[in-house]
Formats: sequence, C-alpha cells, structure tokens
Amino acid sequence: MADENTNEVVAPVEGAEAAAPAENRGPGRGRGRGNRGGGDRNRSDRGGGRGRRDDRRGGNRDEDQGEELIEKLVHINRVSKTVKGGKRFGFAALVVVGDGKGRAGFGHGKAREVPEAISKATAAAKKAMVRVPLKEGRTLHHDGLGHFGAGKVTLRSAPAGTGIIAGGPMRAVFESLGVADVVTKSNGTSNPYNMIRATFAALGEQTSPKSVAQRRGKKVADLLHRGGASVEVAQADAEAIVE
Repeated sequence: MADENTNEVVAPVEGAEAAAPAENRGPGRGRGRGNRGGGDRNRSDRGGGRGRRDDRRGGNRDEDQGEELIEKLVHINRVSKTVKGGKRFGFAALVVVGDGKGRAGFGHGKAREVPEAISKATAAAKKAMVRVPLKEGRTLHHDGLGHFGAGKVTLRSAPAGTGIIAGGPMRAVFESLGVADVVTKSNGTSNPYNMIRATFAALGEQTSPKSVAQRRGKKVADLLHRGGASVEVAQADAEAIVE
C-alpha cells in the first residue's frame, strides 16, 4: 500500500515538474510567435510599400506612353539549338505595336517559353516605333514601294470606304498604325519577317505636303495648286491637312 501511495504521490510531482518547464517555455514560445508574427506584419507592410512603389513606377510608364498601344502577334515559331547531349528548344515571336494614330513599330524576341518571347518582342517593338504621316488620319498621302531581301511590297492610298486590302503580316501593321483605307500588294517571299521589314521600309519614305512645303520654303497651297487643283480647292485642301 505504501508503494502504491508513493507512486500516486510521485506521479503528480513528476507531472508538475514536467509541466513547470512547459509553462516556463510557454511564454517564451508565445513571445517567439509574437515576434514572428510582428515580423510577418512588418514584412507585409514592407511588401505593401513595394507594391505602392511598383504602382507608382507603373503609373509613370503609363504617363510616358500617354496612351494605350495596340499589340499584334504576327508570327511565332519554335526554334532549336543543338547542344552537347541533344537539342534545346525555344520560341521566337514577331510582334507589331502601334498607337492607332500614326505610330508603329515591330520587334522579335526569343525565349524558352511563349509568353516570355512575346513580352521580349513587344518591348523591342515599343523601342523601335516610328511616326508615319497620314492623310485625313485614315490613309497614306501617296503610293510607296518597299524592298527588303526577297520581299517587295507596294502601298497605295485609297478613298474612304475601301478598307485594308492587305495580307496577314501587312494587315497587322496597318491596323496598329491606324490606317483605315489602303491597297497593298506583296511580291516575292512570304516570309513574315521580310514582309514586315519591307512594309516599314515603304512607310519610312512617306512624306506629307506640309513637310515638303517646309523643306522647299513654300506654302502647302502652292504645291497643291501646281498639282492641278484650282486656287480655291488648293487653299481648302491645305487648310484641311493636319500633318
């Protein structure tokens, strides 16, 4: 009976001794969890600050661009690189970017994944944007010829209501550029890279009556009058020319 009583007495003591360190350790753990919790809150606050800074930077980029851009994916191709042990596959993307108001550019990028290749091509296109003068904001001022490699393209201005008569790669250029009426013809290669470069070569030669008049030191009405129009019609057309 004494042994049983002793065991009964000792057991609670051992439990108390075991519980005592646990109680002592408990506050420490609580403080540790509290500290970690505070650290999480601090990290979340810092993360929020970074998010706000990123938002501010993004806002600045939008202000620099001033408007939304039209992005057109023209072509995407799977490419491979032979390395020791086999082949390494990737993707190449060709993208055309424009603001729909006379500015456009193209770029290409390569990456292991399709979205990354498209983002690289888009960034390159935004850096290579050029301005093209448009007549009445809808068509070209005059016809043009473009040549790059084996690709040859012909661009012609068209009256209102004609629409965009162009192939796939060239259509993407005019849609992003903001041209509503144009007639085009492509000869030679159908390689989208060469077609796009030939198209931009032709657009780079576009001029407006206003720029020609400034270069020659004359008035726009004088140039239009010498083109066969009457004085009144030439004066009205000169006043209607925006760019």
